[in-house]
Amino acid sequence: MKTSRLTLYIFISLILGTIVGWKFPEIGSNMHPLAQIFLNMIKMVIAPLLFSVIVTGIATHGNMKSLGKLGAKTLIYFATATSFALVIGLSVGLIFKPGLGFATSLISKNMLDTATVMASAGQSVHTSTANMFIEMVPTSIVKAMADGNLLQIVVFSIFFALAICSAGEKAKPVLNCITSLSEVMFKFTHFVMNFAPIGVFGAISYTIAESGLGILFNYAKIILSLYFALTLFLFVILNIACRIVGISVFSLLRAIREPALLAFTTSTSEAALPQAMKIMENFGVSKNIVGFVMPTGYTFNLDGSTLYLALAMLFSLQIVGIELQPLQLLFIMGTLMLTSKGIAGVPRVALVVLAGTLSGFGYPLIGVAILLGIDQILDMGRTTVNLIGNCIATVVVAKWENEFNYSKMEEFNEQFQKNSLKKYNKIVFSDIKIEEHSNFGKNETSEIR
Repeated sequence: MKTSRLTLYIFISLILGTIVGWKFPEIGSNMHPLAQIFLNMIKMVIAPLLFSVIVTGIATHGNMKSLGKLGAKTLIYFATATSFALVIGLSVGLIFKPGLGFATSLISKNMLDTATVMASAGQSVHTSTANMFIEMVPTSIVKAMADGNLLQIVVFSIFFALAICSAGEKAKPVLNCITSLSEVMFKFTHFVMNFAPIGVFGAISYTIAESGLGILFNYAKIILSLYFALTLFLFVILNIACRIVGISVFSLLRAIREPALLAFTTSTSEAALPQAMKIMENFGVSKNIVGFVMPTGYTFNLDGSTLYLALAMLFSLQIVGIELQPLQLLFIMGTLMLTSKGIAGVPRVALVVLAGTLSGFGYPLIGVAILLGIDQILDMGRTTVNLIGNCIATVVVAKWENEFNYSKMEEFNEQFQKNSLKKYNKIVFSDIKIEEHSNFGKNETSEIR
């Protein structure tokens, strides 16, 4: 299936899913298995794909010294980007105050036990920085792959790649095998992506059926505040990052439109990871940069989730009338910066971090219960920005390492323009032929007369 067709089919599925969930909620509420099956298929691909890509990238191009430099530069960029995300989320929350004037009737209506949130996410908040680093190291790579723990897979893959480098020629057969595995898994991903429209239809119809379009009006202030903040972060901070490295943010968005749409509709960044990695390679980023930065970014560079946490924290406090002093705000934001690291990019996990931070400071958890009702809608936006932020991170780090191929990027953009022009000409000339055909009939009739 061609990329342009797949994008069109996903968009059609998005519209149909919305209509079914809105007009036929009984049917829409039963469509969730379609989305879950597709997400399970994606998770089936991710572990072997990440392992093969990271090992191949490091073993063929890297060494311990270059890997250390790459890791340091990557973390510096991640820390900078997420800091700006926190600042924007905090600023929008303080300016728009989405929690003020929130209807008290909605609080009682949506009051839920926070334990439900914890159970639904299946995650826990790190109790200390030490635990975060301990959990980075897998006790079993099989268990890490089964659990879908991206960071543990990255750590194991890095050590495995360095071991191959140390073994030299003796390890060449192993490297060749893993290189072949990488190619096979990308083909595997291509097959799985053909089921994306079905998964998107199931996810959207279920979401609309369960929440209803009316919920958008009740929570309009917090929803609009978040999406405004995400847009601001994307077209100001990430746009500046793109300009610094000499690329257009719009050309990059155009390149990753398909995985971005997939991340938005499924609310799961993992669903878009394999395809986004392949696109960034084609866009000009070297394979070893993509293989290291993107999986690591899914743990340490969740720009959208970090921004959301800052805004959601203020929302939760504003509902109960708590105002924080500047020093308190800084301390809480610093805590969010740490507790948001090392969590998987799965739905609702941001609520777990929010609940843990609120309870840690002794604040009421009512905000978490309220946000649970629209978390799927909020998650769609923040997950998309997480993906875009990590794609841009690969370009920035590749440029920093002098491993970004501008010629390849230009070829990619030219190919896109050619494809777009072909579609345009096809539509225009088909219309002309239809018009000529109709005119021919008219002229022929007039001559007979």
